Amino acid sequence: MKTLKKNTLKSPEKNFLKSAPALVFVLVILLALFFADIYMANAATEKDDHKHQENEQADEKDAHADDHDDEKPGEEEHADEHGEEEHGEGKHGDEHGNEHGDEHGDEHGDEHGDEKMKLSAEQQKNGGIQLAEAGPIDIQQTLPLYGVVVPNAERIQSIKARFPGVIRTVNRKQGDKVSVGDALATIESNESMKVYTISATMNGTITDRHAVEGEQTSDEPLFVVADMTTVWVDLSIFPRDVAQLQLGQQVRVEQVQRKLVDKGQLVYISANANPVNQATSARVLLDNSKGQWIPGHFVNAQATLSKTPVAVAVQNDALQTLEGKTVIFVKEADGFEPRPVRLGKADSEFSEVVEGIAAGDTYVARNSFILKSEMGKESAEHGH
Repeated sequence: MKTLKKNTLKSPEKNFLKSAPALVFVLVILLALFFADIYMANAATEKDDHKHQENEQADEKDAHADDHDDEKPGEEEHADEHGEEEHGEGKHGDEHGNEHGDEHGDEHGDEHGDEKMKLSAEQQKNGGIQLAEAGPIDIQQTLPLYGVVVPNAERIQSIKARFPGVIRTVNRKQGDKVSVGDALATIESNESMKVYTISATMNGTITDRHAVEGEQTSDEPLFVVADMTTVWVDLSIFPRDVAQLQLGQQVRVEQVQRKLVDKGQLVYISANANPVNQATSARVLLDNSKGQWIPGHFVNAQATLSKTPVAVAVQNDALQTLEGKTVIFVKEADGFEPRPVRLGKADSEFSEVVEGIAAGDTYVARNSFILKSEMGKESAEHGH
């Protein structure tokens, strides 16, 4: 009996324990619904407050717009006044700009209107500026040639002993200049035992000496004397050019490295050609009284084939290019003026001037580039 009652009392507790989870679930649902209601109520309140604020801002904006509309006519009047002031300033700026532009333009024109270069006589001398007068000249058609300077073989003398003997004295050495009658050496004859003198028989320079005191003379020359007041220029002529040459033609000779230029005459044309290079030899006689032409130097030459007379010509060294135009610096009373010119025929020395200067005009023939350089400096200074 006791056992049965104990089991019966425990049975309601077991039932309660089994139903507890369900009760907890129901309680959670109720709490969730409660909090949801609270959240919804708060949200509705916030929404009403936000809407109220938006309405207030809209009212303020409308009121501000009305105030702005009231002030707008005053602003427009101010803008009109400001615009008129700016217009006045613009007009003043135009007037000032025109005045300034006119003044500057006049000054600029005055400065560039006078393009003459002024150089004193001392400046011209220091710059090596040489003047010449434009006038008529013959423009030459030429044939270019090449050659070498050699001694004039017709003016070379070999001096020997008249009688065999012993050389007692030698008075001159190689390189000495001698004149006709100058004593060169003395020799004691082997036969007569008398001493006789060897003298120079032409004016010139001793180019070679074989005489030595105490030695016996032989068939070899004691001295070689050359008259160097003239020299030859030996030229090589190609087969196609031989027919264009004839004796007496004028030939211009130039030594480029030493800047030597002179003219001579064609005095010899060989009748035979070199079988190796097929060239024909020709010879020019050239004045060398100043000793400027040195045998052994190579030279350029130009044989004159024909001449064409022109009314006005200038030296080629006078021509300069300025702003894309060919100009010549002409001397005037108040300076040197760069005159644009139109050229015609030309050769290696002169150019015909068809337009720009007249016969009798004085121009810068040498070192005209100095004037061009000075003009460039002035233009650069004015540009700054």
